[in-house]
Amino acid sequence: MTGFVEVFPIAKKEMQINEQIRDNEVRLIGADGAQLGVMSAQDAQRMADEAGLDLVKIAPTAVPPVCRIMDYGKYRFEQAKKEKEARKNQHVVDIKEVRLGLNTDVGDFNTKVSQAKRFVEHGDKVKVNIRFRGREMGHPEKGLESMKRFAEACAEFAVVEKPAKLEGRNMLMFLAPRPAK
Repeated sequence: MTGFVEVFPIAKKEMQINEQIRDNEVRLIGADGAQLGVMSAQDAQRMADEAGLDLVKIAPTAVPPVCRIMDYGKYRFEQAKKEKEARKNQHVVDIKEVRLGLNTDVGDFNTKVSQAKRFVEHGDKVKVNIRFRGREMGHPEKGLESMKRFAEACAEFAVVEKPAKLEGRNMLMFLAPRPAK
């Protein structure tokens, strides 16, 4: 084995900086974003040291690799800040469940509709479930009718994402928030 080959994992978040850069030639970008040309890694490192900044390899797969003179600590801080902001602004959509019975009466039905409305207004999806017990399995059309009635009651604030479907002893339907116009 004549040459020394350093292997870096593909999913490595850390970039090579300063003395970790062992390439013969690099394309250098200055701190202000100006192209400084192709030069040896030692010369690039010397220029970064004179500026009091770090030499960072930003495109290791390019030929020759592209390096930039920058304040690496500040760069990492800015990246962490952006990631934190992105996590703060994201909303995880939960699936809430509303269970109906085949013989659910009007008062309970309205309560279930108001529950679904509260869930949808919060931005969650709603899974509507009817469980058939015993002889109820002989009348899936009653369950389908109940689901249609529920979907119509929720039509002003939700859309049917997946229509009612019988799966074993359960009939399921999914509602999602109505898209904003």
